[in-house]
Amino acid sequence: MAAMTPTAPDTAAGGATPAPTRPAAARRDRRGRPRIWRGAVLGLAAAYFLLPLAASFVFTVHVPGQGISFDAYTGLLGAEGFTSSLLLSLGLAAATIVLSLALAVPALVAVRIGAPRLRPVVEVMCMLPLVVPPIALVTGISTVLRWGPDHLSRTPLYRTFLAVQDESFPVVLVLAYTVLALPFVYRSLDAGLRAVDVPTLVEAARNCGASWTRTVLRVILPNLRSSLAGAAFLTLALVLGEFTIASLLGFQPFAVWIVSISGSQARMSVAVSVLSLVVTWALLLVLSRAGTAPGTTAPRKES
Repeated sequence: MAAMTPTAPDTAAGGATPAPTRPAAARRDRRGRPRIWRGAVLGLAAAYFLLPLAASFVFTVHVPGQGISFDAYTGLLGAEGFTSSLLLSLGLAAATIVLSLALAVPALVAVRIGAPRLRPVVEVMCMLPLVVPPIALVTGISTVLRWGPDHLSRTPLYRTFLAVQDESFPVVLVLAYTVLALPFVYRSLDAGLRAVDVPTLVEAARNCGASWTRTVLRVILPNLRSSLAGAAFLTLALVLGEFTIASLLGFQPFAVWIVSISGSQARMSVAVSVLSLVVTWALLLVLSRAGTAPGTTAPRKES
């Protein structure tokens, strides 16, 4: 009589569920490993950013021999030049954001719709400021500013050279910061345009009777909300932290003011740096929330 081979237990008939096999357990282990590595990387990144910030905060509040004191923070508003330099930097940042977006958005949309073959040329032109050092840029700007009054003193452009160097609001810094921010603005907007089918949206909007202005304002820009917010934040961070150009041209925005008081009031300068970093991250959260609003699609055809 032939020997009968044992069969597996019938789980469908109410038998006990077999223990998980090794391949299934291995798959679960592999799924768990990325979470562990992700947590480790995030922990190291948090330590890299937060430990220097915590050390700076301790330096500002701990006075040897006196204990804990918040005088470095309470004396900020009364410090000479704090309010004026901060307002100047915020004004320069706002003007730089508006000018850079006004230049980049129409150009990139036009290239995306009408001349996609020109995209590499536009990319090279927008990325050139990364190659030119700021010291070389400010040297060229100062040379032009010195050359202008000498050769254009009898022309209407003479007053223009004086106006762009007004200490209350130096327009020359806005122009220089726009050049420096152009690569970051381009990268942010280009990523947003690649994620959106711009030609299809434009064609649908135009077929519905929308003008070019309405198409750009009501169809394209809402779909680029996150990219616009990212470009605005990068430009804001660049302007608030830029020192070389403003210092060599003789102006005193926020970054130059921090360096100017660091020699006489070290704790206050570090306190200002800590607060500026916190404010910058707060603005990042605000802009990121503004950029996560849902975009709009092409308008419906009106009957």
